[in-house]
Amino acid sequence: MAPKILLVDDNQELLNLLARLMETEGWTPVLVSRGKAAVDKIASEKPQAAVVDVLLPDMMGYDVAQALRNAKIPFVFMTGVFKGGRASADARAQHGAAGYFEKPFEARKLVDALRGLLPGSGTAPARPASSPSPPPLSDFDVEVAVEADEPVEAMDLTGRVVLTEDGKVSAVLKGDTVRAGPVSAPARPPPKPPSPPPRASEVRESARPHDLSQSQGRLADNLPELITAFYLAQQTGELTLQKGKVKKTLYFESGRPCFAISNLVTDRFGPFLVRVGKISLAQLELCQAAADKTGRRTGDVLVEMGLLKDTEKLYYVAQQVKAIVYSVFGWEEGEYRLHFTDRAAKEAIKIDLHPANLIARGVKKLYKPERLYRLLSPEDRLVPSQQPAYGLHEVELERWEAEILPRIDGTRTVAEVIHLAQRPEHAVYGFLYGMLALKILDRG
Repeated sequence: MAPKILLVDDNQELLNLLARLMETEGWTPVLVSRGKAAVDKIASEKPQAAVVDVLLPDMMGYDVAQALRNAKIPFVFMTGVFKGGRASADARAQHGAAGYFEKPFEARKLVDALRGLLPGSGTAPARPASSPSPPPLSDFDVEVAVEADEPVEAMDLTGRVVLTEDGKVSAVLKGDTVRAGPVSAPARPPPKPPSPPPRASEVRESARPHDLSQSQGRLADNLPELITAFYLAQQTGELTLQKGKVKKTLYFESGRPCFAISNLVTDRFGPFLVRVGKISLAQLELCQAAADKTGRRTGDVLVEMGLLKDTEKLYYVAQQVKAIVYSVFGWEEGEYRLHFTDRAAKEAIKIDLHPANLIARGVKKLYKPERLYRLLSPEDRLVPSQQPAYGLHEVELERWEAEILPRIDGTRTVAEVIHLAQRPEHAVYGFLYGMLALKILDRG
């Protein structure tokens, strides 16, 4: 029988990510978000090991730890608040923890620690015979391009991109702010697939993430939490999102978004250059004809035609990736699936996006006012979070945001904060909800 692992945390997306990791080990995760429910599960599920967050909504994780000790179940703590050598030492000496993981932590090290707590530790457990590995699936047929059923909105992208190699900054490219123009919803059927498809350095669209019919969950205003889950677990892998026939995948490397692919026509390299005004539609058609005839990459043909320089190609590929990543913040519904592979390592061009700034900017750029008004009420009172997912030093704030943030202490409503800020209402809403999404602020 597969070992049961009790996972206790009030961050549902982090629980889901850790659960998927447990499943890849052949273990059965038992997920709970409250301390009392965890204590009940100890008796009913009889797990073989546990992972417990120190700060829970209804009690301290230390109380759950005591119940685990009484049941002689080994466990490890994780925490985003109680950090440092003293906290770790006390957790082991006073509460019997076998390990102590400070968020963000490497999820693989957590898995290794749990493996050492299970009976017969030292070798990876085999997947139960009743749960065979699923055969490879190819639902993400991005060689067959699709056009959106709805208009594609305009997007402004900062003129600075940071490229990485082996996890380190390899180049910083700067240019003017890029504006990707809007695209009307097409009234024609999708075009025939190009031949051959673009290669990796132009947003490799022949990649095939797993079938979203086995989706991990529903996408509903929880994209920031999903990105944060990868960050807190320092996890390498992919987050695939689907809305209708449009599918996009964000690649993560050690918890940081670094690449993206899409099956949407307007996200491809050539059409993207048309959207930002770098080339004309007529030039794109000439380029595509040459690329189809010779089997060469679109970017290489554009360089040969004198329409792009080599450094410009790198710059615009990076901007294209940023546009794909930011665009999914505009999705208010869909499905998502977590998948743990290291396909990002194969990409020649990777960008450096800190998840805190990505989330803050994504909310402010792509969340429409009516969406923000739905998510945040004028009567809400916000307070500093007891368990922030990110440090303030990791977020780039505008001057007025940095000045108003210390005054958000639960004594003022959102409406009062807006009046105090003397900024457009939707701008203040975007800033406040961005801070909520980062868990820097919480609802009082």
